[in-house]
Amino acid sequence: MDEVFVPVLVCMTLFIGMPWIILHYVTKWKQQSGTITREDENLLEELYETARRLDDRLHSIERIMIAENPELEVRRPAPELPRAEIRQIRER
Repeated sequence: MDEVFVPVLVCMTLFIGMPWIILHYVTKWKQQSGTITREDENLLEELYETARRLDDRLHSIERIMIAENPELEVRRPAPELPRAEIRQIRER
């Protein structure tokens, strides 16, 4: 009896059990890799807000530098300031 039972058990484990476990966890992995968690969304929102604030600061610095030195070349165009704001910056 053991001569038949052990080989059948080994074959069932190799050809049914192992693929079943592997495919189960592969499908679980694929389901989770396509979704984004709420924690990830919060992190992305925080990073976006930080990047936006840094970009605003950079534009402010560029406007101040251009107001102080009109011949200054900036690699990217700074937003145009009204002439009144430029005079106020120069007077400070």
